[in-house]
Amino acid sequence: MTRLQRLFRIAWVFCRYRLDTFLPIAELPAPLKVFFLLAPWHLFPKPKLDRGDRLRLALEELGPVFVKFGQILSTRRDLLPDDMAESLKNLQDRVPPFPSDEARGIIETSLGAPVSELFAEFSPDPLASASVAQVHAATLLNGQKVVVKVLRPGIERVIRQDLALMYLMAGLLEKYWSEGKRLHPVEVVADYDATIHDELDLQREAANASQLRRNFENSSLIYIPFIDWDYTRKSVLVMERIHGIPIADTTALKAAGVDMKVLAEKGVEIFFTQVFRDSFFHADMHPGNIFVDTSNPSDPRYIAIDFGIVGTLAPDDQSYLARNLLAFFRRDYRQVAQLHIQSGWVPPDTPVNQFEAAIRTVCEPIFEKPLKDISFGHFLLRLFQTARRFNMEVQPQLVLLQKTLLNVEGLGRQLYPDLDLWSTAQPYLETWMRKRIGPSGLIKSLQSHLPSWLEQSPEMPQLVHDALLQLRQAGPTEPQNRATLELLREQQVRTERRWRRATLAVLLIAGGVLGTQPDGQQWLESVPAWSWALFAIAGGIMLRGSR
Repeated sequence: MTRLQRLFRIAWVFCRYRLDTFLPIAELPAPLKVFFLLAPWHLFPKPKLDRGDRLRLALEELGPVFVKFGQILSTRRDLLPDDMAESLKNLQDRVPPFPSDEARGIIETSLGAPVSELFAEFSPDPLASASVAQVHAATLLNGQKVVVKVLRPGIERVIRQDLALMYLMAGLLEKYWSEGKRLHPVEVVADYDATIHDELDLQREAANASQLRRNFENSSLIYIPFIDWDYTRKSVLVMERIHGIPIADTTALKAAGVDMKVLAEKGVEIFFTQVFRDSFFHADMHPGNIFVDTSNPSDPRYIAIDFGIVGTLAPDDQSYLARNLLAFFRRDYRQVAQLHIQSGWVPPDTPVNQFEAAIRTVCEPIFEKPLKDISFGHFLLRLFQTARRFNMEVQPQLVLLQKTLLNVEGLGRQLYPDLDLWSTAQPYLETWMRKRIGPSGLIKSLQSHLPSWLEQSPEMPQLVHDALLQLRQAGPTEPQNRATLELLREQQVRTERRWRRATLAVLLIAGGVLGTQPDGQQWLESVPAWSWALFAIAGGIMLRGSR
């Protein structure tokens, strides 16, 4: 019943703002064309508002899930006319606020004290109001200027209703639409479900902010404000107040003398640093959450807020993504095709030659062009057609990354339309790959994994012995089983010998590699002499036992 009520509400808002005028009815098949021409929304008068305002107000009425969709659209001026994109910009931080008395009540309930005792000053008028929370300016008792973020009351109930409807629609798509199984709509909704519920816990957002602050400590690229944990709870977050020019206010940025080319290039570098160096990225980088520190206009620095949505990548996905992008930048379309097959993103029986040719056809026209000359709407349409032709499956774990990349590309388009995205990103990826697979990467891998290997390796012979003991106790003692046990014992002895030799070989190789690197030499020199003596004795014992 809740789903039906929500569906009715969506249909009502759709009709009230006459969003049917946005549909390309003339291009639809005849049966659908007849349905839309006879649909009940024609009974509603067309509002005397611009089309952009109608869309914005409809999304605001439908709640946070739809507002976030509008935030993404607001950065895509290649997909929307300028008037609609300009109107949707108001969704970024000017969603209608809730009463300040309710905000004070939530703060006092969460922190267990009156606002007058918690803060020296507290502004009843919100600085900004977004889809999930709103922000008030305040001053702590020690004089520190802060902002207080408060969750919207009743927001969880609204999101539950929207998610229930999304699951219903995704299930129908997956069951009845021919493309449903390939696109995994239910998994995509489940991924969004986890993401948005994380956003409803402000303590999680505070932890995300602390992690990002550590990752970019003393960085000239981006500044992350500090969190005051003494005043932070699930529904309330208190954070350092920052000062900067909103990233979307390009007029003010230019008036301040900001080098827009450097700013756009830094945005690309921040994205790739978060994704590939840290595997921990701010996944809600719409313009309402990004400001610019203009104290040094020739070397501007980003300031980020709102860390409710962050993304991570598994090492395999991270590696495949980097190799795909590098092959793409180098126009090695065969490598792109092969990597898609190896990663399982397309079926294993996909003809490599045909897939390579299709990728080349889609990608080649956009190379060596600045963002202003690229129609990403047309590019995405061709890309989706290629994906459908080769049964390419949607990867739910990459949906958040794709959303973030759209935000970054939209910001770059606004800041510096002449930005060459390819030449900016390629050197960073090449450097990252060299560090990952070169000698320094091998040293770091050995340093991080060797203690774990050595810690677990002594258990291996005992595990083999325990397995043999269980087999002896569980099985009958017929002659053939006794022969099997003897064979397994011999294999156990050989396994122990090989284990000793392999462990010693790994240690020697690791030492050799470390000795050839400057940072490795420093580490070796820092090891006490008595440790090397113990190592030599242990090596002798292992060699003796492996004979």
